Amino acid sequence: MELTTHLINDTINLYKWALTIADKRVEKWPLMDNPLPTLTISSSYLLFLWLGPKYMEKREPFQLKKTLLFYNFSMVIFNFFICKELFLAARAAGYSYICQSVDYSDDPNEVRIAAALWWYFVSKGVEYLDTVFFILRKKFNQVSFLHVYHHCSMFTLWWIGIKWVAGGQSFFGAHMNAAIHVLMYLYYGLASFGPKIQKYLWWKKYLTVIQMVQFHVTIGHTALSLYMDCDFPHWMHYALICYALTFIALFGNFYYQTYRRTPRQPREPKAAKALSNNGVSNGLSKGLGNGAAVGVLVGGKVEVKERSSGVDNGNGRRKRKGRAKRD
Repeated sequence: MELTTHLINDTINLYKWALTIADKRVEKWPLMDNPLPTLTISSSYLLFLWLGPKYMEKREPFQLKKTLLFYNFSMVIFNFFICKELFLAARAAGYSYICQSVDYSDDPNEVRIAAALWWYFVSKGVEYLDTVFFILRKKFNQVSFLHVYHHCSMFTLWWIGIKWVAGGQSFFGAHMNAAIHVLMYLYYGLASFGPKIQKYLWWKKYLTVIQMVQFHVTIGHTALSLYMDCDFPHWMHYALICYALTFIALFGNFYYQTYRRTPRQPREPKAAKALSNNGVSNGLSKGLGNGAAVGVLVGGKVEVKERSSGVDNGNGRRKRKGRAKRD
């Protein structure tokens, strides 16, 4: 018990010390005073993952066509705005794409970058609606571990990014990810129109490829920053590399399972296969003589019946072949 008390006290003291080096510019911004609002939103999201399917279990799925159209195209505009703000502000501030330290001053361009990153953090919270819409439409197969891990971790971890490093190297990953999300939500928006548009969306799998390329670029960029001893918290660099590796593994598995793996063909019953090899299929025989046994596949089982080669004479009897018997 004493050890637990020490651990709790040490954690509290560490958090209080961390607050002394946090970015003072963002501490009064919405959600940024402390982590409780962010953790509450993420906890509510996880609770809905459990309660939502139970609520929808005996209900018809919602269509939400107009809602999805509005939501997806709004996210296209939102992410384009973030991407544009980061690009223009970073260019005006003379940012380097190789190594850039955080400037905590009130320079207008630096504050503009911090604000764009805050909006990026907010967009990750809005993206929780992706999961809400899947559950309301009873698309439960879409709510995979990758989906939940990606959404929940991005929103929660980016609170840390905004709280301590709202600028510098942080702009690179957010800038790239916002651009990719413009393409992603454009695809989802077009897919919301239905089959008449979906048949032209052949480029879906390339979105996954682009995302995996993004994670490789992130690792390379971060490793280069470490090699150059860039003036940016090294623990964040190492954490980012580990985080990107988990996405490479998860997205790589998703790509393989969805686009590369050959679906298994249903196995033919052994008895039916044996009969098929002997010239019998679905109860039909080829080249069998009089009285031959015919295999008939009924309900997945093979029944053996004797085959008569006579011709029905209309009286329920079969007329035998050969010469008529003389009196």
